[in-house]
Amino acid sequence: MKLPIYFLSLAILAMTGCTTDSAVKPTATEHLSHDTAATHNEKPSEKSPVCASPSSQCANTVAAEFAQDGVLWITWANDDHVYVQSSSDKGQSFSTPIMVNAVAEKVTAKGENRPKIKLDAKGNIYITWAWSVGKHHAGHIRFSRSTDGGKSFSAPVTVNDNLDAIGHSFDSMAIGQNGEIFIAWIDARDTQAAKKAGQKFEGSSLYYSWSNDGGKSFHANQRIAAHICQCCRLQTAIAKDNTPVITWRHIFDGGIRDHALIKFTDWQTAGDLQRVGQENWKIDACPHHGPGLAISDTDVYHEVWFSNADVKKGLFYAHSTDAGKHFSEPMNFGGAGASHAHIQTIGQQVAIVWQEFDGKNNVLQLIKSSDAGKTWTKPEVIAQATKGVDTPFLITDKQAMYVSWHRQQQDYQLQKINF
Repeated sequence: MKLPIYFLSLAILAMTGCTTDSAVKPTATEHLSHDTAATHNEKPSEKSPVCASPSSQCANTVAAEFAQDGVLWITWANDDHVYVQSSSDKGQSFSTPIMVNAVAEKVTAKGENRPKIKLDAKGNIYITWAWSVGKHHAGHIRFSRSTDGGKSFSAPVTVNDNLDAIGHSFDSMAIGQNGEIFIAWIDARDTQAAKKAGQKFEGSSLYYSWSNDGGKSFHANQRIAAHICQCCRLQTAIAKDNTPVITWRHIFDGGIRDHALIKFTDWQTAGDLQRVGQENWKIDACPHHGPGLAISDTDVYHEVWFSNADVKKGLFYAHSTDAGKHFSEPMNFGGAGASHAHIQTIGQQVAIVWQEFDGKNNVLQLIKSSDAGKTWTKPEVIAQATKGVDTPFLITDKQAMYVSWHRQQQDYQLQKINF
């Protein structure tokens, strides 16, 4: 089955300052954990401040990606619209915000569930997000593209072909070497089907679709795996042989919520499930901590994740040199309150960034490796704030790595990593 995409041009909106509400409240769409000990400094989601005009300062989350020409692109949501901006000076200044969805719709942009942005080698821009459709946790995966350098965006389409008002969320996107677009998400269709049949179904399922025509149409949805954690981010990457690789928090036998990875054999076929880590965290709740994955140009898989198991607690790192079939002995890092690690690599250089809550401050920490993850530097503090810190991510322009992060009501932050 193919989903058509129709284009429309959008007017450029002027950017000015923003004002905030005097009070903020949790939104109905936030997936709250049932285990507060697992979330550390994760707080119930707050409503974005109201802006007089669109501004990333008034967004809860910002996602970023470099184009091949070195231009930085960011995406964020405010007041039921998704926006993009670009910067040709590494985040020192930005273009006027461009609206992606002309028709307002409730955009989920909280914590690990946020709009995403990717670009292909031709400079086409691809945006995905989860559209909340009103019922608790119900939503759809939306997609829009720009083929004119971000001047206009296509009318959004829904990627999930199951259109029930159920959970379709936590989307993740990767772009293949030939411009293929891979989109995966957490999907509740199997859970609902089992419920209607009076059967038990642990967690949700992992589904995907892909496009080989630049996003004009998408292939029918396929299931990658059943029984996955309902509310932890996914991470996708493209292997050296130009096939998708995806990792997520899985529900193993006995209610164990550790991590899994699958490398595709081709764009139509998912490979065998591989387990990542053996913490054996047994929990009947959503930890809100998804993994991070980066694949080097020598095809080494580098992965980070979080666990709060009885014995093995905190953040972990491991790497694989055989396409995820085996991983190195996990390295435990980070202090008390460490969470939301992300990883990036350029050649032999690998960096990991995460946040820690010390009781007062949200502290961004960084460690680096110059030998493909064999040895690491001591943690260094690169930023801190008392409140309103978004999850940090690492992005690259192929020449250097940068920490991408955001504090609400302040300018977006991009910080270069020096090895």
